[in-house]
Amino acid sequence: MRSKVHVAFQIGVVLKGVNGLLELIGGVLLLVFPPSAIREFIVQLSHNPGIAQHISPQDERFAAMYLLSHGLVKGVLVYALLRERLWAFPLAIGVFAAFGVYQIYRYVVEPSGWLIALTVLDVAVILLTLAEWRRVKVQT
Repeated sequence: MRSKVHVAFQIGVVLKGVNGLLELIGGVLLLVFPPSAIREFIVQLSHNPGIAQHISPQDERFAAMYLLSHGLVKGVLVYALLRERLWAFPLAIGVFAAFGVYQIYRYVVEPSGWLIALTVLDVAVILLTLAEWRRVKVQT
């Protein structure tokens, strides 16, 4: 029988996986579509034409690489965690903590509710990963 902590761990890790998949998709879209299409999309989404003026092609390339790398790292970690690979637990805790620290920094620079939500998810997944790591170590 699965414990509530184990189920919560699986749900949290799957949510991290979905987040990673969305980051991969976003990164690919940034690489595939021309900068003008991305700027137009941002203007339509934000209803603020001025915001797109501040986005350079270098910013778009950085964002694409950032999203692709985050998505890939999360995907590998999520797969390994769900397969209960012992090496993945401490690595995931460290990576998710690093993401959380960066998100807090970004929040200080430019506040966003999404950053708070992602950071709360990261902290919850870190705590659940720690508990799950202990469970898996005992079983092996």
